[in-house]
Amino acid sequence: MHCPRRWRRTLTWPPAASPPPAATTTTITTATATMPNSVLWAVDLFGKVYTLSTAGQYWELCKDNRLEFKRVSAAMQCCWGIACDNQVYVYVCASDVPIRRREEAYENQRWNPVGGFCEKLLPSDRWQWSDVSGLQQRPLDGVALPSPHWEWESDWYVDENFGGEPTEKGGWTYAIDFPATYTRDKKWNSCVRRRRWIRYRRYKSRDTWAKIPSKDDPKQLPDPFNDLSVGGWEITDEPVGRLSVWAVSLQGKVWYREDVSHPNPEGSSWSLMDTPGEAVQISCGPHDLLWVTLWEGQALVREGINRNNPKGGQPYAPCREWWGMPSFSLALSLMRATCSLFWGRVGSSWSIVEPPTSENGIMHVSVGVGVVWAITKDRKVWFRRGVNSHNPCGTSWIEMVGDMMMVNVGLNDQVWGIGCEDRAMYFRQGVTQSELSGKTWKAIVASRESDRSHSGSSSSLLSAGCFFGDEVRGSGESCAPSDTDASLEAERLGPDQPVPAESVDGPRNPRDSLATGPGIGRTTEHAVEVTSLATPAPGPGLASTPAELPWTNIDLKEPKRAPSHSAAGFPETAGLSSLGLLPLGLEEPYGADDHSLWAWVSGGGCAVEAHSVLKWFTIQSGLSPSVQTLSLSITPAQTAAWRKQIFQQLTERTKRELENFRHYEQAVEQSVWVKTGALQWWCDWKPHKWVDVRVALEQFTGLDGARDSILFIYYVVHEEKKYLHIFLNEVTLLVPVLNETKHSFALYTPERTRQRWPVHLAAATEQDMNDWLALLNLSCCESRRVHGRPSPQAIWSVTCKGDIFVSEPSPDLEASEHMLPCDQMFWRQMGGHLRVVEASGRGVVWGIGYDHTAWVYTGGYGGGCFQGLASSTSNIYTQSDVKCVYIYENQRWNPVTGYSSRGLPTDRYMWSDASGLQECTKAGTKPPSLQWTWVSDWSVDFSVPGGTDQEGWQYASDFPASYHGYKTMKDFVRRRCWARKCKLVTTGPWLEVAPITLGDVSIIPESPDANRSGHSIALWAVSDKGDVLCRLGVSELNPAGSSWLHVGTDQPFTSISIGACHQVWAVARDGSAFYRGSVSPTQPAGDCWYHIPSPPKQRLKQVSVGQTSVYALDENGNLWYRQGVTPSYPQGSSWEHVSNNVCRVSVGPLDQVWVIANKVQGSHGLSRGTVCHRTGVQPREPKGQGWDYGIGGGWDHITVRANATRAFRSRSQETATDWSGEPGLPSTPSRVAGASQEARGPVCC
Repeated sequence: MHCPRRWRRTLTWPPAASPPPAATTTTITTATATMPNSVLWAVDLFGKVYTLSTAGQYWELCKDNRLEFKRVSAAMQCCWGIACDNQVYVYVCASDVPIRRREEAYENQRWNPVGGFCEKLLPSDRWQWSDVSGLQQRPLDGVALPSPHWEWESDWYVDENFGGEPTEKGGWTYAIDFPATYTRDKKWNSCVRRRRWIRYRRYKSRDTWAKIPSKDDPKQLPDPFNDLSVGGWEITDEPVGRLSVWAVSLQGKVWYREDVSHPNPEGSSWSLMDTPGEAVQISCGPHDLLWVTLWEGQALVREGINRNNPKGGQPYAPCREWWGMPSFSLALSLMRATCSLFWGRVGSSWSIVEPPTSENGIMHVSVGVGVVWAITKDRKVWFRRGVNSHNPCGTSWIEMVGDMMMVNVGLNDQVWGIGCEDRAMYFRQGVTQSELSGKTWKAIVASRESDRSHSGSSSSLLSAGCFFGDEVRGSGESCAPSDTDASLEAERLGPDQPVPAESVDGPRNPRDSLATGPGIGRTTEHAVEVTSLATPAPGPGLASTPAELPWTNIDLKEPKRAPSHSAAGFPETAGLSSLGLLPLGLEEPYGADDHSLWAWVSGGGCAVEAHSVLKWFTIQSGLSPSVQTLSLSITPAQTAAWRKQIFQQLTERTKRELENFRHYEQAVEQSVWVKTGALQWWCDWKPHKWVDVRVALEQFTGLDGARDSILFIYYVVHEEKKYLHIFLNEVTLLVPVLNETKHSFALYTPERTRQRWPVHLAAATEQDMNDWLALLNLSCCESRRVHGRPSPQAIWSVTCKGDIFVSEPSPDLEASEHMLPCDQMFWRQMGGHLRVVEASGRGVVWGIGYDHTAWVYTGGYGGGCFQGLASSTSNIYTQSDVKCVYIYENQRWNPVTGYSSRGLPTDRYMWSDASGLQECTKAGTKPPSLQWTWVSDWSVDFSVPGGTDQEGWQYASDFPASYHGYKTMKDFVRRRCWARKCKLVTTGPWLEVAPITLGDVSIIPESPDANRSGHSIALWAVSDKGDVLCRLGVSELNPAGSSWLHVGTDQPFTSISIGACHQVWAVARDGSAFYRGSVSPTQPAGDCWYHIPSPPKQRLKQVSVGQTSVYALDENGNLWYRQGVTPSYPQGSSWEHVSNNVCRVSVGPLDQVWVIANKVQGSHGLSRGTVCHRTGVQPREPKGQGWDYGIGGGWDHITVRANATRAFRSRSQETATDWSGEPGLPSTPSRVAGASQEARGPVCC
């Protein structure tokens, strides 16, 4: 029975009296309003704020340039700054996902015999309008916006969702008394009830500097600020989006901004922190490092910063542990705390670090994840050795090369600095995890946007053949430098070298000073670089050939400084004037003021990877006279005609040469090519071990040009030589195997797929394995004549290792009669690394990595280990991915010592994996394969299911059992999860879609006969934070789309799917299902959500929608089919169980159902993660009848949503047409002709 009123509950739809505003959905064009994902922030001497993208080469002026700033501190997607009025501002970059904050209030009522439930409560009851605890009064009209930077998104409305289930009309939940356990059903003893009212507010001050409000006590308001620092977003297991904002006032006090996070970018209030001295400057790292510079030249290091105490210091919780201590232990603890005052420690909150030298104290400090850089009062640069989370103070100072005004440590511990004399900006090159101090300083010579506009106008004049402009230059516009610039230049050239006349009287390039390293003429680094030049250096005013100077080793200061030399004045990167790139008076019309003089830099939002290529160090504008003359003499039309003429000549010569030899007979009828090598083979029978074998790949070419190959494996058993042979035209899959000790891969055939027993081979090195994989894959593709990019209808899948595979579907794959078994499908590997992949029948393919980065398919093939003929030469790009490796620390309680690592003989390993069957220690655990490298240290994971206590422990009665995050009297064991990040860098036909990270994505499955009518391809996604997004502008020519459209929800979502007729279904984090109404090409975001109840006592985790079928998967591996889905009632009526043992489901445009099965038993083995195809799916039997088992195991994901390849249908089968009145939908079961169609039964393996 249908119940339309009950299931048509909306989450974002307010009551009828308060219609929703038009701002329920928000769209921002990515190309124009979204800040690049990784930018460097800087402030010049005039207070203007600039940003430099890692992918760009020009400084861009901040969009909101009305204010002048002293300094800034950046993080990803936001930046804090101190303006010239000494006030604090925050700049939140625009994003397609709005910042929304939910306000809630509870309406409470009590039942009385006269009027039933009413607003009259007992004196001992809670407030009529209160918070969730009932202790604070919270009327609806008393909830105000925290600052002018927020706006209300809608009016108050009742939340009719309770624990994943819809409530009765009105949203009331009932209980016996306040407080108690509430239920959505009213009972005879329900004496009280309450309901939740919800209202959302949205942060509106984006892409602008928003002044931080202050609602503190006027007596405790902080005085004007002098410095601030933002960090703490990667504090061990800190919630995503949490920021620590520290500031120093003019009076030397340290302040901390409370409650700064992504949902609350401006925080709540300032808290004063006690310090043993007057602070000057402060620096906060991404993790738990915090250093403060004192007026006396010393440095303070904050201790005790962790997940539960982001401000650091001695928390109150340990004091409670002293209460049960014996008197001796308590006295010893107090003695240690007292003695710490004499060991350089200030109480238990701060530690003092002395400066490198007693003569010059520390004036500036900057910290990263595990590094500390400092500037002393004599402008020397110092690096702190031995800094980590366990020893935040480090061990000793090392003096580095260069004189700097300030330095800043950004993401990945990369370092930027501002020169002391020239005020130029420098980047520390060679900083890696193994060499944190880097190698050398290199000047950033990127110009500003204003420079580009002027150079663009000059280039336009030059391209038009005009060497003279029409502007009149007066004496005030001369390019001659000022006296200050001349003196600085003379100082840089050295005392023994006179200033050239051109640099004073004639025009010069002001960027020459940018290319000069800091501290020129006094360092060993530049002396070494100059002596490496083989040719004598020309004069500064003459044209010279640019020379790339070699890097030196770590530029640690020598005890004796090298004397000044005139050769040391040569820059590391040659300037324009030294290259002679300014012809005929076309020098850039800027004076000395145009030379960027920087005051501050912040790299907290700039991620520079080791493999990334930056464009910051070369000047793109300006060409040599010869190049410009050449560009003027040859036009594009002439170039095209010249190429066409050469192509015609080559074609005629080829024909002429071939005609002369046509009468000759073919000398070779068949060619044979053989490759041999040494591998290891896993013996399938006793003794079941790796055996050294010789392999030979023989490839032969027939008269018709067809190629086929045979793989021979020669082995010795009991001193008898034997061999195996495998025809590569029978091979269905070659897949790398996840193995920490072997570089192994598996080879499948249809027979071995049914047996679940592939051929395992291993190579001595990773390069050998990649070579064999590429060669065997190429041979298999040539045998099957499969080349080039996959077709738009291809089936994509992903293994648990992250490898991507694609298969070309056969028309018989979905045939009702004589169906092609899916174990005969041929899978070939594509380059890249993904966790989820989603495809469309129009060739648009998206993927999501383990780090939730979104990627779009570029149309190429190959990449990774596939090179040469196995890979396309274009559309292959660098791709990276980050994942976590988890191990568990296990302990058992005993009466003497409490919880300890001494377990029973029958217990699991004290350091193990999740199952407890394999021992995994911190020192012995390696990355998943040799392609991965560690990028972080081990840290406690607090996000495990079941919750944890403050230290990350989970408790249970025994191993294994159900774990919970609190201790009871019956808990005798506990465990703690440790995580460590590792990174993979590879190549593949994928481009990143920045900056929003995704958790799930779905593209509309379109059949070949669908009416596209020029509409864009519908694509929906769920961000990693649970926001629902709709992508606009997706097409075959623009598969990445243009912008995101945010769709409001009342809770985070985890899975989403769009059907062929724009039916959008989603699964929330609490396991409930939702349907989005009124979605169409003209209304891509729909209008409201309808709450669909989950199957009884089940929590859903994934949904997939095809043409008319809706399938859902719960957390226990049960597959459910939605009954009663019709065009007039698309929400359906009920869930019907189909199967269990399912990990992932994908429904295609023909309503075909494919899943990833958890366990499949073969004749020789058991496979986990197997591709399975639902057989017997027909309009009269949409649930199907059985399973056909395909490739596996080790598969995690599959998508068939692009496969609309129909099998040939007989006349009796063609009677299944569209629903009446609904074009494009299959017919209802009542209108299907009574043709005999037997479905294929399950295939037994």
